[in-house]
Amino acid sequence: MLSRFSSSLCLILLSFSRCVCAKVVATENGTALVIQNDRLFTRVDKASGAMDAILLDGQNLLGTRSGSTGIFNLDCYCVPSGFWTPGSTRPTYELYAGTDSTGTDYAGIRMSDTYTPTGQILEQYWFLRDGETGLHTFSRLAYYNETTPFLRNLQEFRTLFRPNSNIWTHLATNGRQYAPLPGAEAVKKEVVVQDATWYLGNTPNDPYVQQEADYFTKYTFQDTWRDHDAHGMYADGSKIADNSTFGAWMVMNTRETYFGGPLHSDLVVDGIVYNYIVSNHHGDQTPNITNGFDRTFGPHFYYFNHFPAGTDLQVLREDAVKLADPEWNADFYDSIAKHVPNYVTSKQRTTWNLQVNLPKNAKNPIAVLAQNRVDFQDNVLDTKAYQYWADIDESGHASIPRVKAGTYRLTIYANGIFGQYTQDDVTVRAGKVDTTRVKWVEESQGVEIFRIGTPDKSSGEYRHGYEPDLTHPLQPEQYRIYWPVHDFVSDFPEGVTFRVGESDVAKDLNYVHWSVFGGYANSLRTEAYYGDGNVNNWTIVFELEKSQFYQKQQATFTVQLAGAKTAAGNTDVYNASEPYSNLPYTVNVNGKDLAPWIIPYYHSSSCAVRSAVICYNVANKFTFDPALLKEGENKIVLSLPYNATDYESAVLPSSVYVQYDALRLEVSSGTKHGHKRAT
Repeated sequence: MLSRFSSSLCLILLSFSRCVCAKVVATENGTALVIQNDRLFTRVDKASGAMDAILLDGQNLLGTRSGSTGIFNLDCYCVPSGFWTPGSTRPTYELYAGTDSTGTDYAGIRMSDTYTPTGQILEQYWFLRDGETGLHTFSRLAYYNETTPFLRNLQEFRTLFRPNSNIWTHLATNGRQYAPLPGAEAVKKEVVVQDATWYLGNTPNDPYVQQEADYFTKYTFQDTWRDHDAHGMYADGSKIADNSTFGAWMVMNTRETYFGGPLHSDLVVDGIVYNYIVSNHHGDQTPNITNGFDRTFGPHFYYFNHFPAGTDLQVLREDAVKLADPEWNADFYDSIAKHVPNYVTSKQRTTWNLQVNLPKNAKNPIAVLAQNRVDFQDNVLDTKAYQYWADIDESGHASIPRVKAGTYRLTIYANGIFGQYTQDDVTVRAGKVDTTRVKWVEESQGVEIFRIGTPDKSSGEYRHGYEPDLTHPLQPEQYRIYWPVHDFVSDFPEGVTFRVGESDVAKDLNYVHWSVFGGYANSLRTEAYYGDGNVNNWTIVFELEKSQFYQKQQATFTVQLAGAKTAAGNTDVYNASEPYSNLPYTVNVNGKDLAPWIIPYYHSSSCAVRSAVICYNVANKFTFDPALLKEGENKIVLSLPYNATDYESAVLPSSVYVQYDALRLEVSSGTKHGHKRAT
């Protein structure tokens, strides 16, 4: 086993046939390829296509290889049978060594393998520079097959730093969400309660149980891409000879080749440091693999750092966060573009600026450039398109560097504002700084009668959302914990009745609107509870004066959802045997049902049950005759079908559900009533 760099490096180098006499060394023999500098040593095993050794300052970060652990590799759910790991068929390799335009030495490895039955090509690239302790990575998938022009969807595409070592003590999603890793005894006595979810309460003295929760799931450590910068694992030094601390981080220095825009969320760390390049865990769209598909994802940076004993986890993570900048190392990426297919160099990019007049009360506004003429959540439809986003400052200015030349849809949204601004055919020209100037007028359907919640693309403001769990020292946000601990029946024994002007969204509205609660995948309430209509029906009570609706022409009730689970789950696949693949959602005004909103199967998410409050956002505007309103007390009932469930092959709850972003009622002297989908 490679345990200390200083004692093993010379012996390793003696077995290799070629050594480059530079600060960065690239070597190869019949079984492995090595790239290293004076602090970081890495090795790729030719038999498997996986990196099986990473040593920083002599410390082995991967540990001993055992099966699929102790390695850093690429895999996919992309072949007809499902998962495939390249490097396992007939891989080929190329070793690179050179000096970039800044005069800095670098070395790299390319692993390429072809899935023989279909001809799919998967490639993984690792590059190391002098003076850096991390690996610049690119991952490529190419498919050229005229005989079978449509293969399947690219369901998952990911790289995994998967250690088999006891040095790692903590997981970190971001600056807010982190926790100790469950100990060996906790893992030994764990009890499965849901897909990838375990009860650890049998070991109450375990640090994770004491500090974070009684339940562990990989979904607890998911994150949303908008503000994500770096995630990984931390070694507190307790298992290291000199007690020094180490970190292994995936730094999202570029976002352009992911899909789904800033609302996309995914797994990031659970004992494995992931780069989930493509997935539909929370129900987002995934691209189809068709003849001519050829996309290189990246660059992304796996960073390894080493600090003195006693250094806090957040110090190491912040050290990694400094590198989450698309302009960092741009000259280097231009220099290695000759090795990396499809990489877009600086000559094909520019800086794009925005100047926007924002609506009053817009908070935390953001500008998104993504595939033209589609919602950015659906930007998988053009696999050549890239995506970018940036926060907008108080003056209405945003700037995005290194944007690939092309034509984009601009989307702007903000907390506190219903709807969003979109503009198609925004042209970005290489080498020219383009400025787009727009005025965003907040959508309005008349006089606002009430609003419930904050339009912010999430259901986090409601009960058990962002609220911290005060029973554990780390105080994780409640939505991150295994959902059955938030027992809807106990919290709302009479169901949900929300009184406008009196009720509190943080207490009186749940973060999930279920059709059924309990039963399958609920280890705490094992019998399904359907109630008498008090689970699937929620009631809003509000008062009106006659002048607010009398002789008005149209009323509009807007429903914005942060996520909706139909019987399609997260698959986006229609199943005719499931009655709720397309989910009817009904609004009743003072006893009168409005035409239902049919939420389609391809907008379905798997959100709350996978510890999320931001998933695929959808919205609808119900319009109706104000004559349905009355002076005094009024009621709007929000309804899912009673006892609406689906078949789940995995251990996941079968109930359909929705998660509210925000609701609003407006009345105007506008035109005819009906219903329409909001933008």
